[in-house]
Amino acid sequence: MSDLRNKVAVITGGGSGIGKAISELFAARGASVRILDSDITRAELVAKNIRAQSQLASAHQCDIASQSSVLGVFEELCRNGGIDVLVNNAGISHVGNLEQTTDDDLDRIFRVNVKGAYHCMQSCISHMKARRSGVILNIASIAGMIGLADRFAYSMSKGALLAMTYSVAKDYLPYNIRCNSISPARIHTPFVDGYLQKNYSGKEKEVFEKLSRAQPIGRMGKPEEVAFLACFLCSDESSFITGTNFPVDGGTLTLSV
Repeated sequence: MSDLRNKVAVITGGGSGIGKAISELFAARGASVRILDSDITRAELVAKNIRAQSQLASAHQCDIASQSSVLGVFEELCRNGGIDVLVNNAGISHVGNLEQTTDDDLDRIFRVNVKGAYHCMQSCISHMKARRSGVILNIASIAGMIGLADRFAYSMSKGALLAMTYSVAKDYLPYNIRCNSISPARIHTPFVDGYLQKNYSGKEKEVFEKLSRAQPIGRMGKPEEVAFLACFLCSDESSFITGTNFPVDGGTLTLSV
């Protein structure tokens, strides 16, 4: 079992979905978790539930697309216990091909998924350098590795996140800072349920089953399955791993017909 005792971990988008699962598992494995989310009510609920298990957690409202918002939160966190682990999980999606993606759509995706991760990494890297240790984990997507239909802007942003992962891993090797990424396929989160309700009202179950069968393994992934890998990659047990991307995709990359 990966041990995160005595680690302070910052998880962006930690109030729901994959981020919530990562926050809960990291706390269970001994980390003090700092849950960042644009929805502070959601983040506080996760933190409250974690503290009810006698584990350490705090909630912080943060708009990762805003550099000033990120800097304010990270300055506070660095003053109060430091940061050992950063998980860049927060992100938004967009459905549409090249023609269906407006200039505003592209800017919105870029501000959150690309610049948001950049803001967070830049805000903690000098702190990690001074301590000569740290782990950064980026939650990317198989959309950044292969062509997914009608995911032009989203795929662009996740491809950029992969490139940033490799760059940061190489540049900060001398400071004992590791940087890796996880690329999930379709994971069953509240976002999926909301998407189905909005676009397929009355046919949610039928479309859910169709989307599930699209993975070669025959189902969607669970947030906890991403969290278990994240926990390993952020623990000292993975100290020989950096600059690597890990698909969690139910066989999508290699077994799709």
